[in-house]
Amino acid sequence: MSGPAMRLLAPGLEEMPAAPAAAPAEDRPAEDRIVPAILSGGAGTRLWPVSRESYPKQLWPLVSQHSLIQDTALRAVGPGFAPPLIVCNEAHRFLIAEQIASAGIAGAGIVLEPEGRNSAPAITAAALLVAEKDPRAILWMMAADAAITDTPALRQALAAALPAARAGFIVTFGIFPTAAETGYGWIEPGAALPEAPGVDRIARFIEKPDAGTAARLFASGRHLWNSGMFVFSAAALLEELALHAPAVLAAVRRAVETRRVDPDFIRLGAEAFRASPSISLDVALAERTRRAAVVPANLGWSDVGSWDALWQIEAKDAAGNVALGDVLLESAANCYVRSEGRLTAVVGLEDAVVVVTDDAVLALNRDRAQHVKAVVDRLRASGRPEATSHRRVFRPWGYYESLFLGERFQVKRIVVKPGGVLSLQKHFHRAEHWVVVSGSALVTVGEEKRLLGENGSIEIPLGAVHRMENPGRIPMTLIEVQSGAYLGEDDIVRLEDNYGRA
Repeated sequence: MSGPAMRLLAPGLEEMPAAPAAAPAEDRPAEDRIVPAILSGGAGTRLWPVSRESYPKQLWPLVSQHSLIQDTALRAVGPGFAPPLIVCNEAHRFLIAEQIASAGIAGAGIVLEPEGRNSAPAITAAALLVAEKDPRAILWMMAADAAITDTPALRQALAAALPAARAGFIVTFGIFPTAAETGYGWIEPGAALPEAPGVDRIARFIEKPDAGTAARLFASGRHLWNSGMFVFSAAALLEELALHAPAVLAAVRRAVETRRVDPDFIRLGAEAFRASPSISLDVALAERTRRAAVVPANLGWSDVGSWDALWQIEAKDAAGNVALGDVLLESAANCYVRSEGRLTAVVGLEDAVVVVTDDAVLALNRDRAQHVKAVVDRLRASGRPEATSHRRVFRPWGYYESLFLGERFQVKRIVVKPGGVLSLQKHFHRAEHWVVVSGSALVTVGEEKRLLGENGSIEIPLGAVHRMENPGRIPMTLIEVQSGAYLGEDDIVRLEDNYGRA
């Protein structure tokens, strides 16, 4: 038997399915328009080999035809919402900008972290930027990599949270638990808030518990999972940070004050931001403040933190299997099988996860899904590139992928999107031979420029200054053959770059 309809598993930027254009926000006063603050900083190593540092899980279409970050942003568009403010890793800036634009979301602000310092510094930066225009503005903090299947219930929970947030509370959404989960934090609700029906004070936060504690919390029927989403005014968050995390606030304030702004990105001051403690918002503030409140909700929420979590939320066949890609199942039950292209056959397995990419295969029992990080740690320790990177590497102009690496030579496939321009560059250790296989390429070598069509080729001698661009209306694909004593990606001297890269 075969799996359900095949989902796009390895999207190129030009292949990402577009969402319907987002409706423009109403022209309301800033305090009446919620600012979605989306944090995109994780690497998602428990979803290896699909999720890796160079292309983490929030950029993949894991639960729908849109990526997780697109789904997150699309939950907060239309009347009542300002354009989103996205805080992300600098290395992912072009990918995120491309995906947000392709989702039809205009006006997004993208804030670049010089390095990851966890969620407290990230959301502090967002709150400071919003407070410059209106301290009363309400922010809705969301992780870029969570899944929610009941959007109407989410909107109802948000509506319940707003009065409490406007009254100065830091409000989170507590999820009604479905299992004694040890991978989530838990919340114990306290007394109801009279000024905000459906909202309770938080009696205490409980960090990820052991199995016995989780079983007791689940059996009590009183406790909730911590979703990690928060709703608050910029002023309230900054006041509480001044009380409970002054070092974070001081460092990030300096980073915001020393920021650089270009047409596409807001670049926080690197030295100041790196001086901030690396700490989550939960630990820095939520567990300490007396203003913490919770909206109990059933949203179909998952943090998509493991392959088993994906199996839990996906549609299954009659035998309990989830099959995505070119998959053949025979006498299998309760399995999650995902292939990016290669035919993958699974026979007689139960409760298994099998994930196949172009350079790695992962197989495990579903109850060991949280142990995938140990595999990534071993790969990283041994210097294996599969720990952090895919063969397909995305750049602002398109992408490349290594097809074959031999002794003193390498073959790559390079795809340049329409209008894409590679940097003007040279190499000290390698020569290159380019053959255009589709589209057209405008090539600069030294002082000469040549337009190459399909089957056109050119030599790039060692040390020659060169550049490639796509002047056409369709993606341009070429095959590059490198030859030389050293073929590393760091043998690039950029002399000029349209995308501001060093």
